[in-house]
Amino acid sequence: MRPKGVINDWRKFKLESEDKDSLPLSKKEILRQMSSPHRSFSKDDKDTRERFCRKMSMQEYELINDEKEDESCLQKYRKRCMQDMHQRLSFGPKYGYLCELQNGEQFLEAVEKERKTTTVIVHIYEDGIKGCDALNSSLTCLAAEYTTVKFCKIKASNTGAGDRFSDEVLPTLLVYKGGELLSNFISISEQFNEEFFAVDVESFLNEYGLLPERELPTLGNGNTDEQDVE
Repeated sequence: MRPKGVINDWRKFKLESEDKDSLPLSKKEILRQMSSPHRSFSKDDKDTRERFCRKMSMQEYELINDEKEDESCLQKYRKRCMQDMHQRLSFGPKYGYLCELQNGEQFLEAVEKERKTTTVIVHIYEDGIKGCDALNSSLTCLAAEYTTVKFCKIKASNTGAGDRFSDEVLPTLLVYKGGELLSNFISISEQFNEEFFAVDVESFLNEYGLLPERELPTLGNGNTDEQDVE
């Protein structure tokens, strides 16, 4: 059983997709009625309401089950739904790269001046510290995969709080959202094998629910007439 809202959306899409100039007047009226299923009748118009319901049940069935005509229209409807969902999931700024922060001021701006819905992941590192290079490489890959997440890195000596980030606690990964610290992972490389990759870091962050769902693939060039939906 399909939810009423989905059925009504499908009816409206079908009405919009019909070549109205080529339709007989009777079919135009039926499609118009199908797209407005909540038409009201007066209490004294019981016979009209019953005739309307009987008419719709027979003729609507005929229209909705016109296989050759509806298969193409249904595919277009599905594609539009997928595109709408993709746009909603992709709403917001896009990044796609690992940003190097040069000083404490840039660090604060990256954390505090983003949208409240944007996750900001900051790697505190230093050259020559075990695990820092591997983590930077992993985050570069993840930044390309999760473009709505802002990935940053900054040397501990450039934060203005180098005494808090000694070599013993590096690499450190900080996760913020809405200016608030969500997670603080010190010596995070200890969570992985000696050799680790982006998939390992991704799995770790997902365990804590810190990454969004992967983005849907781009739906081609938007031409809904040339691609089929499985």
